[in-house]
Amino acid sequence: MSLGMLSRKSLSLFSAIGGWRTVAEGVASRALFLVAYLVTGQVLTAALVAVGGVVVLAVVRLCTGGKAWQPAIGLIVVGVSALLAGSTGQAADFYLVAVLWQAGGGVLFLVSMLVGWPMIGLVMGKLRGDRLAWRRDRPQRRRYHLCTAVFLAKFVIATAALVPLYAAEAVVPLGVAATLVGGAPATGVCVYLCWRILREAPRVSQ
Repeated sequence: MSLGMLSRKSLSLFSAIGGWRTVAEGVASRALFLVAYLVTGQVLTAALVAVGGVVVLAVVRLCTGGKAWQPAIGLIVVGVSALLAGSTGQAADFYLVAVLWQAGGGVLFLVSMLVGWPMIGLVMGKLRGDRLAWRRDRPQRRRYHLCTAVFLAKFVIATAALVPLYAAEAVVPLGVAATLVGGAPATGVCVYLCWRILREAPRVSQ
């Protein structure tokens, strides 16, 4: 599979899950909550602003031909986050979902490596049409282990940064860290590094 074909398939997969709109919704909800909380000092108000912002983005997406399930994921996540913060009255709880997501992702990626089924290998095998053929190719298997390790490092760093901030209820640095280290920017860096690792890899014969 050529690099161009892989790039096109990667972009197709990215578009299928919502593309940059999904990324924007994830960043917007956390940023809106933080800004609204700093302005009003009210947890419930900030939570409602965050939910309202994502609802507006979801409506815009649906009106421009987006699929209903794409914004639904973002609405569920921000809805749960808002419910947690609103019910406890603690602003830090809005970011609890992000903390748990990073910790859970780290466990999942670590286990996948330990059992010899690296998560990136499973994803890319499906994407490239190789399915599980990569498991018979030792160099390719190492590349997928390395890519999975890249994401694992991201999850570990994010968890190590977010947990103490959440425990200390340091809302501002927690919000910034959840958006940057636990959000799209750090994930983008991981995707780029994986692309660099995999771009020269030949297609595995089935």
